[in-house]
Amino acid sequence: MDQTLLRQYLSTVYELPSANGPLRVSLDGDVISDPSTLPELLTKPFVVLTAYNPRSMLLPRKINDQRHNVMRDLLILGCYRVEACVGYEEEPEGTWREPSWLVHGMDREEAIAFGRVFRQNGIVFNRSGRPELTVTDPTCDDVGKTIIGNWRLRT
Repeated sequence: MDQTLLRQYLSTVYELPSANGPLRVSLDGDVISDPSTLPELLTKPFVVLTAYNPRSMLLPRKINDQRHNVMRDLLILGCYRVEACVGYEEEPEGTWREPSWLVHGMDREEAIAFGRVFRQNGIVFNRSGRPELTVTDPTCDDVGKTIIGNWRLRT
């Protein structure tokens, strides 16, 4: 994966729904030795998926919305609990925001398949308090290649 794209993924701020209100996190944190110190959501298995802008190609909003709704419907038909979330750049002049789905309990291989079907560069998979950026586009890198991150709580 291109180093610029990788840095963008790691620094993206994800606003995730939690019982205590929105949780703002990114994947560029320091190593946490005790995952039990993280908010409860980050200790459970989930994946962040989107259908927006396949292979980083900007599409019209209407097309992105349609793709995103199809993804949600497929996830719900698969009996997953799905919640809306968003990824965005924190830079003050940044305008990039990408609606996403927080999918609870999906296994890694199925999440990779969703990323491939919807032509995403990668997905964010969480297990045991450790986020993983996993490649799903073979033009970026080997499918399934994983970059391990660390949660960083944002305020």
